[in-house]
Amino acid sequence: MSHPVRRLHSLHIRQGHPDFLDLPWELPLEAWPERSPRVVEVPRGLSRHVVVFVSYGATIYAFKETPARVAQREYDLLRGLEERRLPSVVPVGLAVQMEADGVSSAPDDRPGVLITQYLASSLPYRALFMHQGLERYRSRLLDAMAGLLVRLHLGGFFWGDCSLSNVLFRRDAGELQAYAVDAETSELHEQLSSGQREMDLQIMEENVAGGLADLAARVALPEELEDWQETATSIRQRYERLWAEINRELIVQPHESYRIHERIRTLNDLGFSVGEVELLANGQGSQLRMRTIVTDREYHRHQLHTLTGIVAEERQASLLLNEMQEMKATLTRKLDRSVPLSVAAFRWLDERYHPSLSRLQKDLGRAADTAELYCQVLEHKWFLSERAKRDVGLDAALQDYVTLNRKQPGIAPLLEDASRAASVETEAEDPSGAPLESRLPPGSNV
Repeated sequence: MSHPVRRLHSLHIRQGHPDFLDLPWELPLEAWPERSPRVVEVPRGLSRHVVVFVSYGATIYAFKETPARVAQREYDLLRGLEERRLPSVVPVGLAVQMEADGVSSAPDDRPGVLITQYLASSLPYRALFMHQGLERYRSRLLDAMAGLLVRLHLGGFFWGDCSLSNVLFRRDAGELQAYAVDAETSELHEQLSSGQREMDLQIMEENVAGGLADLAARVALPEELEDWQETATSIRQRYERLWAEINRELIVQPHESYRIHERIRTLNDLGFSVGEVELLANGQGSQLRMRTIVTDREYHRHQLHTLTGIVAEERQASLLLNEMQEMKATLTRKLDRSVPLSVAAFRWLDERYHPSLSRLQKDLGRAADTAELYCQVLEHKWFLSERAKRDVGLDAALQDYVTLNRKQPGIAPLLEDASRAASVETEAEDPSGAPLESRLPPGSNV
């Protein structure tokens, strides 16, 4: 098949990434799989544009072909999301091609290529329904979508095209975290109006219902998601409950300062960091109206990174911090004195986290998401303890987890090996390749 010949007009790449000059820029993206050995297949969602994935070592990049002006605008928006620490893919660069036949075209009409870094260990929504072993995550999708929209709206991001296809999901200690992928129709503002939020929610409901209807034509949806419109409405309802809780104002009496700390802890438990607390006269004597200003939904992630340097998802971080708190309590009893959490964190890293991961790597191979793998072991420990009616301990849980994998190997979604990535359809057709989740005893969490 012949393809129009092009040449590279310009290439802008952020520092810390390859220069990509060994790719076949003389061809349109649709021809790259035939010409470049770097092109790989990964689980992907639907896209109205040509999208190609290329591998440089353990890092995968997504190349999306759009008109140059559209690619530039989306690149700028993704940079804005990154600066505001909002959950989205990372923009890496921007390329502009030209037709090589000598015919000049306006700069805005030239073919453009947006380059982003593929979100490691992520899954498109279709994979959650077409991969065996991921059934337990399907209902979590609704909370993840609602939480993503809340975070984006708090950050002043009007999406304009929120849909299941424009989101990637990462497993987070039994839950899901969602990340925005597409920002072509989006806008960034200092703050969104109620009308903008309402419009985004309406678009989301229509797109989600349509996406589920399309998926239902290919696979059987679980009973709780069979009503497409009701499912889309459920995401809105979850969004509205979370939005109301975040923006709820509290009336505080002069002697009730403790309620300020309780309110902050409640938001922290939901994962939100509180940047400011605003206290205003209520107009009724000495009462005050308390309003909290949240900055992001990464409270536990920040705390974990400060203590250990580990980068994890929010719920992963919460589980790991709980283990540190347990170690702190154990050390306090043993030493008969108060122990700082920083000391417990050091002991936890040295005695539990690093030794466990070393053992898992030796027995199962290198994992792309080590925090998730360790959290899976913790949840497997919980399952074994529930069954035994006692705490079986971390060593026993590790041994059982490894033994189970040796008997029934298949943690492919966690392995750091780009060559193992395959399309959703291919994996769905091969029941022998079912991941570990589908073969563990009921109730275990992977």
